[in-house]
Amino acid sequence: MGFTHFFVDRPIFAAVLSIFITLMGALAYRSLPVSQYPEVAPPTVQVRAAYPGASAEVVADSVAAPLEQEINGVENMLYMHSQSTGDGNLSITVTFALGTDLDDAQVQVQNRIALAEPHLPEAVRRLGVSAQKNSPDILMVVNLYSPEETYDRLYIANYAVLRLRDTLARIDGVGRVRLLGASEYAMRVWLDPDRVDAVGLTAGDVVRALRSQNLQVAAGVMNQPPGSSPEAFEIGVQTQGRLIRPEEFGEVVIRSTRDGGIVRLRDVARIELGAQSYSTSGYLRRQSAVALAIDQRPGTNALATASKLKTTMEQLAQQFPQGLSYEIGYNPTEFVQASVDAVIVTIFEAIALVVLVVIVFLQNLRTALIPILAIPVSLVGTFAVMSAFGFSLNNLTLF
Repeated sequence: MGFTHFFVDRPIFAAVLSIFITLMGALAYRSLPVSQYPEVAPPTVQVRAAYPGASAEVVADSVAAPLEQEINGVENMLYMHSQSTGDGNLSITVTFALGTDLDDAQVQVQNRIALAEPHLPEAVRRLGVSAQKNSPDILMVVNLYSPEETYDRLYIANYAVLRLRDTLARIDGVGRVRLLGASEYAMRVWLDPDRVDAVGLTAGDVVRALRSQNLQVAAGVMNQPPGSSPEAFEIGVQTQGRLIRPEEFGEVVIRSTRDGGIVRLRDVARIELGAQSYSTSGYLRRQSAVALAIDQRPGTNALATASKLKTTMEQLAQQFPQGLSYEIGYNPTEFVQASVDAVIVTIFEAIALVVLVVIVFLQNLRTALIPILAIPVSLVGTFAVMSAFGFSLNNLTLF
């Protein structure tokens, strides 16, 4: 008895099996990832560190070298690529073999970073070294700008950091949100070399004074047991904490002399509230703008994520101050949607053609009913096989 006769003689079993295959395919369809391109590139984990004020050569020697030495040889690693920039930033991309679990890979890389941290400069350890898994392709770029130039780039950048970035990062499918073309607020101290030299100070002395006096401390509680005071209330001591305004930074004592003289920061430097970095600038149609680059989390649906991003931005735009607008400057999911639409049209065209051919050759609609019903079963059931083997929905465009 042939293989086909087994199902012909058992029509109920064949019908139940067909329904089961169709249901499994329909359920798998909702979980299939969709991206701009099918997943053919190996998974990657990006390591980032910053060494403010250091050149690219110093970053490569003092930061990249210890990290690369420890990360090298991590399980399932193929190769890694590092890039040190002149603004003190370091990016190491660790590439793993296809099929590697990115969660495990991220944990392993983070453990190797912990081994390298004792060999890193203090400034790098203080800022932290991060290891993140994300797609190498940008999912969307949202541009913020002021059409009437009511706000400058610095204000727009900080508005994006405080009001937009965290909200967008919480959307399902978003791996990371980066700020491009601008920087956050920072207190900038411009030292006067002549004045610093006249009082016998160095830049290191100023840095140490700022670190020691710009602190958030716990001042304690007054009248707390086992104190002997008969008062009935305990009072928490409130302190100012970190400095906020330029005038407060100007009062920082850099040096005191034996005769009672005091050298303050305002005596040797100009202090202003500005940007953390002026190395990059963003523009949109010749207007100052800030770009939010949104990376997709691996294994997620790009179309669904992009749709959620658009909806969220529409909601956030209702709370924008007057004179602030946004525009989606880069959205490759539009091409993905067009590709999916083309696949759907192609599937229906193929179904219609197969039905026509079957009816023409069999010359009997009742006889052609079984082959026609097998078409959606085979098509929908394919989604279950694709999900089991880790393919994305984009692979349908290859057929």
